[in-house]
Amino acid sequence: MSGQSSSTHPILCASFNQDFSCFVVGTMDGFRIFDSNSGKLLYERAVGAFSIVEMLFSTSLLAIVGAGEQPSLSPRRLVLFNTVSGKALRELNFLTSIVAVRLNRERLVVVLQDKAYIYDIDSVTILDTFDTVPNPKGICAFSPCLEGCFLALPASSTKGSVLVYNVMELHPHCEIDAHRSTLASLALSPNGIYIATASEQGTIIRVHLVSEATKHFSFRRGTYPSTIYSLSFGPSLELPDILTASSSSGSIHVFSLGNPLSLRNRRSSSFLGAVLPDTVNEAIDPTHHVVLHNTNGAGVKSHAVIRKVEKVGTPSQSELAGCRVTISVISVTGYFQEYSLSISEQQEPQWRLEREVNLLAANIMVATK
Repeated sequence: MSGQSSSTHPILCASFNQDFSCFVVGTMDGFRIFDSNSGKLLYERAVGAFSIVEMLFSTSLLAIVGAGEQPSLSPRRLVLFNTVSGKALRELNFLTSIVAVRLNRERLVVVLQDKAYIYDIDSVTILDTFDTVPNPKGICAFSPCLEGCFLALPASSTKGSVLVYNVMELHPHCEIDAHRSTLASLALSPNGIYIATASEQGTIIRVHLVSEATKHFSFRRGTYPSTIYSLSFGPSLELPDILTASSSSGSIHVFSLGNPLSLRNRRSSSFLGAVLPDTVNEAIDPTHHVVLHNTNGAGVKSHAVIRKVEKVGTPSQSELAGCRVTISVISVTGYFQEYSLSISEQQEPQWRLEREVNLLAANIMVATK
């Protein structure tokens, strides 16, 4: 969730670190770091408004950008900040506002409205820069693993095409024509294998195989247009990859990419059958995914991630294993919610709200649904 949130909401930005173990929020007063498992406040600094705060795994390094409320917090200045010493390590200044920042253990990516910069994170030496189409909302995706480290950005101002750039080898990888309408949200899987895309219509979510630049899955989120606020893949495990989407409808949608080979005989009746079984070229039936209804009010911007996917039970040759999914949601209204989604071996889903945290008061309130 970028710094495009309205100042009428207490949360200006929110992001999880690369392994989802922590998350950080920026407010009009400063920023706070929380433990994702417990909701415990780990660090707090009140020095003004921030529109971007990104954390490097569980280290003390943050990349922060001010919201422009005062000269020292210019939206054109990126500060690499050490939470242990409480001091800035480096500052990078740009001619225009920074709209997105991404990082891993070797690369720092800075996205402006019409340009992208790639840095070596250790020396903060610039490695490459390239022009982009106008991107005032900072729409981008980043896969932090070093083996499949890609940056994805809009490639057109008139249609939903995506530029995928290899951040480690420093060259464009491919361009994907994903939608007829312009893009609203992007997400790369942690291992860089898949990229998920949503257009401004928000009715269809597509998943593409990055290596071949081909569409692999299509999911129908709903019939009526909706603004997709976030897309996020869960950790890549032996189980099928899972994708979640938050939108202006106020609900969270969860899709499984599955395995077309193992699901060939289960395509019409299961949650994990919410994939294309025999072909990857057509949209699927909209009824085969899980919807967590009314997790937030309609129109309330939120950022949802899948933090954990755990196998439940032992699958047979004819059955798929059940799983338990932990979904975390941060809303601009200042609340962190954790949901558990259980899918039985018979592919019957059940979900409930496990806890809710007021991020401004940092009080944990347990709730059930």
